[in-house]
Amino acid sequence: MDESKAVGTHVESEKINEPGHDGEKGYHAEHVNLNSNLSAKIQNPLAGIPHDVILRNVEDFAREKNLTEHIPLLQKGALVAQDPTNYEDSTGEHALDEKEIEDLRSEVLHKWRQPLTLYITIFTCSIGAAVQGWDQTGSNGANLSFPKVFGIGSDSNHDTLLVGLVNSAPYIGSAFFGCWVSDPLNFYLGRRGTIFIAAIFCFLPVIGSAFTQTWVQLFICRLLLGFGMGAKGSTIPIYAAENAPAAIRGALVMSWQLWTAFGIFLGTCANLAMVHTGKNAWRLQLGSALIPAVPLILFVFLCPESPRWYMKKNRYAKAYKSLLRLRNNPLQAARDLYYIHTQLEIEKEIIGKSNYVTRFIQLFTIPRVRRATLASFTVMIAQQMCGINIIAFYSSTIFTKSGFSDFQALFASFGFGLINFLFAFPAIWTIDTFGRRALLLFTFPNMAWTLLAAGLCAIISINSRAHLGFVALFIYIFAMF
Repeated sequence: MDESKAVGTHVESEKINEPGHDGEKGYHAEHVNLNSNLSAKIQNPLAGIPHDVILRNVEDFAREKNLTEHIPLLQKGALVAQDPTNYEDSTGEHALDEKEIEDLRSEVLHKWRQPLTLYITIFTCSIGAAVQGWDQTGSNGANLSFPKVFGIGSDSNHDTLLVGLVNSAPYIGSAFFGCWVSDPLNFYLGRRGTIFIAAIFCFLPVIGSAFTQTWVQLFICRLLLGFGMGAKGSTIPIYAAENAPAAIRGALVMSWQLWTAFGIFLGTCANLAMVHTGKNAWRLQLGSALIPAVPLILFVFLCPESPRWYMKKNRYAKAYKSLLRLRNNPLQAARDLYYIHTQLEIEKEIIGKSNYVTRFIQLFTIPRVRRATLASFTVMIAQQMCGINIIAFYSSTIFTKSGFSDFQALFASFGFGLINFLFAFPAIWTIDTFGRRALLLFTFPNMAWTLLAAGLCAIISINSRAHLGFVALFIYIFAMF
């Protein structure tokens, strides 16, 4: 059941049947107070509604959405959605058969026993995350060569700023265009269309980067790359969440960071593999990021479109077909279809008609959303400014400045990428045990002192082996956190 977006609430049965009650659906927006939901607990919008009201509502829903041939299944699904723990007690015409009961049990007992289509979708989303990571490290090895080729390789402030500008171009494009254009792209093209467009921008500019002749051309190519990174990074986690069953939804959304770390690791592998290919090694290092973009382009339309997006566009028949491909049993598809519908109806009553501007304003005008916005802003800014991007973009440069040869620096960067990837697993395993806040409070201070220690290693003479060893040590410990 989709529980990730709306805040629902139940209506007591006696309230529904009161004289003069203004509706018969059983779920109403006036019972939802966005300003006082301090616990942020998501309630079942179907809880407490009498069975006869639910069955009647489902019948009306099926007629309205041209799903009349599925009425019996939708009614059974709605009853399961209302009381997901007691579905085996259903009797009469709405009793579940053995196959339906077995598949519902498997959601808890064997939650990773999912259809092939869902795994293709998971694989595609994982590729999208790996593209994000690889794009970040493509310039890591290239930084050792392209500044000299383009005449900006001196230690002057002017040249240092230009190299930094080229390296930061993807994030400039992402921050000022890619992320912002994601909303209208998703609105008009859907999740798959947005991911496809973003993947194109993660493919063509990378090829262009490998053939650039000036730093300005390279800057423009990487700026365009940022358009794709921003749109993709803000769409794929949502797409994964909207397609996944509730039992594994959190793990799939969290896996974005895991596969981004894997992409960073693959980028360091590519940098190392290209180091002995001659004077054009930096071009191959930049261009290697096209490798994961190709399967992303090819696979995205093999995945079903988000059912929730279809339903927002009133294409319920297509939404049901998507859910049939993403669930093991038609009953699960029918259950999720009606449950998502009730959430969307509540959202519609609460929010009303919205557009890009009103949705942006609501980030700051609805107290509950404002608190979430502030929290996400704080965490995201801290994540971007904690130093990880410095290492991801400049680790090879840092190691060469510490006395490593180019090959040794790239090999040390490979070690950073590997550690960064491997230590993403403990985070995945412990996040639901200790909580996100506890992990942040534990990791940020440790990242601070290790990065400070790596910087203070500059005090040690560069001719000393201790200088090299301590720089690598503290950067590796930093990557662990």
